Amino acid sequence: MKIHFSIVLIFLFVFGNSQSTQPDTFVKDNFTKKEFYIPMRDGTKLFTAVYIPKDISNKNKYPFLMQRTCYSIAPYGENEYRTKLGPNPYIMKDKYIFVLQDVRGRYMSEGTFTNMTPQVERKTKKDVDESTDTYDTIEWLLKNVKDNNGKVGQYGTSYPGFYTAVGILAQHPALVASSPQAPISDFWNDDFLHNGRFMMGYFRTFPVFGVQKTKPENKAWYTDSMIKVTSEDGLKFYRDMGTLKDGYDKYYKNNFFMTEIMNHTNYDEFWQKRSLLPHLKNVNHAVMTVGGWFDAEDLSGPLNIYKTIEKTSPKAKNTIVMGPFSHGAWAQEQGKHFHNQIYFGDSIATYYQKNIETKFFNHYLKGNTKEDAGLPEALMYDTGAKQWREFATYPPKEGQKVNFYLSNGTLKNAAGQGSSEYYSDPNNPVLSSDNLKDFNGFTPKNYMSEDQRFAEGRPDVLTFTTDALTEDMTFAGEIMAKLNIASTSTDADFAVKLIDIYPEDFKPVEKKDGVIYGNYHQMVRSEIMPARFRNSREKAEALVSNQKTAVNFRLQDVVHTFKKGHKIQIQISSTWFPLFAINPQKFLDNPNFATKEDYTKAFIKVFDDSAIEVEVLK
Repeated sequence: MKIHFSIVLIFLFVFGNSQSTQPDTFVKDNFTKKEFYIPMRDGTKLFTAVYIPKDISNKNKYPFLMQRTCYSIAPYGENEYRTKLGPNPYIMKDKYIFVLQDVRGRYMSEGTFTNMTPQVERKTKKDVDESTDTYDTIEWLLKNVKDNNGKVGQYGTSYPGFYTAVGILAQHPALVASSPQAPISDFWNDDFLHNGRFMMGYFRTFPVFGVQKTKPENKAWYTDSMIKVTSEDGLKFYRDMGTLKDGYDKYYKNNFFMTEIMNHTNYDEFWQKRSLLPHLKNVNHAVMTVGGWFDAEDLSGPLNIYKTIEKTSPKAKNTIVMGPFSHGAWAQEQGKHFHNQIYFGDSIATYYQKNIETKFFNHYLKGNTKEDAGLPEALMYDTGAKQWREFATYPPKEGQKVNFYLSNGTLKNAAGQGSSEYYSDPNNPVLSSDNLKDFNGFTPKNYMSEDQRFAEGRPDVLTFTTDALTEDMTFAGEIMAKLNIASTSTDADFAVKLIDIYPEDFKPVEKKDGVIYGNYHQMVRSEIMPARFRNSREKAEALVSNQKTAVNFRLQDVVHTFKKGHKIQIQISSTWFPLFAINPQKFLDNPNFATKEDYTKAFIKVFDDSAIEVEVLK
């Protein structure tokens, strides 16, 4: 089976800082490349490439800037050079000792690969995890690379962002600056799962994460397991596949990671020990966590890591940056910055790279580490006002909690007495997008700001909409869905979308051809919640048919101004396909193995005392 190379090349570019197609000799002209097998405390050797500035000397010392990755540190060979180093070109031109390392079990490194390696209690030298590997790598570099200045920084996006975040726990005294970017924090609600519901839109990625190599590899060894794209209509693949169980049986029975997901449906020990958040304590160096408001993969990770460090580690110099980016898009300047069809401004990635990221590493690695770098505590892009905002605390202390009650198709300021009802059929699910080509993607991206008009008016979608706003209204911080529901079925999911409806005469500053921007229903935020986990993530509970039941859950944060003349809308449904696997709506011990025979139609009520709680800036 042939791999769909265009998809994988895009994937590796975002995740692994792969090579530019443009000839550029700066790296080769200014750095000497060395390759090492660095021994860890248990004897496992990790393959590491070190790019050393040619002008390094005892009088001109450099700090280390390191990235650890599962996505390859190619090209391999001391005479083979990358054309790009570091997180941005300004940092590359400033020059550091750049370190790249294949993590355990990946590419040229020894060992066995584990997804989201759990932290371990260290009783013997053989007790290792990613933080001990980070510590051992730093210790080796300090002793074996001459003329370093004794300081180490680390960075990475997506999975490398997780390795950066967990590397914070190494607590090596030389580690003074860490920037986890789009990191996973709790696997239960990042990347492949949202509140435990499997993200079907990731289905094509599993060969990358679930096939172990058997020998050192300088190229991807899992390509024979990739699923070939056969039609421009990406929805056809998911419809033909059938249930999640059918897809697993057909494609991934021998994929260890997919098998783990299929077998662990509750928040059991397997998932609990893969949560990084309980371990983020006593952080004492500078941390800048970076994310994108339209990051379909890892939006909750950056927010939760920042908030956790803020609570547990008062000595940390803790900063968060959230921009109008998709997954990792801050690494690439696109000029006029769009997400999907929405324009947000010019040179936004460059602003971040030059004024925030470069300043962060330059200050802490080459300046006075003990002094603050002078960065904002929270630099957050307002995706409605389309401008950067700085906050002294995040969520902003000046935010006030406001409840929008869901009643009779409108959003009200007081609870009502009635209910709204819809009909949910797993055999005829609500689509997550009307862009059929996008379903062929390696991971979803565009849906995060997509026009939602295609879903409005369906009998299985409830909508609640305000009148046109008479003044701007800014949501900044956390969002809670506080639903009171009753279903004729014993299980159900609840997908909630927060939508910004543009005026009918809206004229964008910049637009894409063929897009109707008048009355555009831009999705601002969304989340899905299985009712089975309403009381406990560890123990699923069935719904009692027709009994009023509270289902409360957090949507992920926003900083978004709904402009005067716009409307605010909430959409609710119980299917969201093929972005998420379909809930059969019949309670099963493990719904991942549901068959079509388990699919149960349901009438579902949402009572008028249900609300969306937001934080509004006054």
